Amino acid sequence: MLSSPNFSTGLRLATRARADWMVMGCLLVVILAALLSAQFSGRQPTAVALDIGLSVIRFLLPLVLVLMTQELLSREFDRRYFLNTLSYPHPRHSLLLGRFITVSALALGLLLLLAGALGLLVWLIGRGYAQGTPVALGYHYLITIAFIGLDLLLLSAVATLLAVVASTPSFVLIGTIGFMLVARSFGAIVELLTHNADVVSDAESYRSGVGLLGYLLPDLGALDVRTIALYGKIELLPADWPWLVLSSLTYTAGMLALAVWALQRKRFA
Repeated sequence: MLSSPNFSTGLRLATRARADWMVMGCLLVVILAALLSAQFSGRQPTAVALDIGLSVIRFLLPLVLVLMTQELLSREFDRRYFLNTLSYPHPRHSLLLGRFITVSALALGLLLLLAGALGLLVWLIGRGYAQGTPVALGYHYLITIAFIGLDLLLLSAVATLLAVVASTPSFVLIGTIGFMLVARSFGAIVELLTHNADVVSDAESYRSGVGLLGYLLPDLGALDVRTIALYGKIELLPADWPWLVLSSLTYTAGMLALAVWALQRKRFA
């Protein structure tokens, strides 16, 4: 069972890592990106601001998540803080899951903050100019943010596993970002090769090779459902969205189980 000291310790470490500065920086970047992008679209400023704002959020939050994982887990082992932490009568998995919950809570809390600020900003922009197809900031937007949160939860589990097995904190950054880029892009590449076979020579074998990643990685690109908010049409939600949610949660649980297993067998010098 998780213990509150591990969670509170994680929060103290996050505060020591100046997480508040990262929060303010992310908020400033999202607001500036949305405002500036809206100025370059004379006919659809709210759609462009929302689209760019969501793209910035999906880019920034994984970076924050990885940096927090490095500080709360990787440096725990790198600086040998575990000698003090593991001296308490708590099982190892309590330490790991406590830090995972801390990182996930910080990332999801920041997501809600940025999503709220972006939604308010888009609403204010829409009051100044009513475009022909208004964006949907109701439950369509909430569903979009929920899917982004699921994306972050899965990436947090992957970063946690890498923090346990990696020998250097920098590998957590490289590995998690690399995983994210591949998992978010392979589905779009397969879709492109399916409908445009003349993009590359021997497209069928290339598509089959890339398609094998679908058996190993979750399709994070399919979790980007912003079109339902941009166009206000819930029918644009993928038909297999229950399977996407279930598979992502299962993959997250699997990564956490591997991380716990690896930590239980980790030998500390």
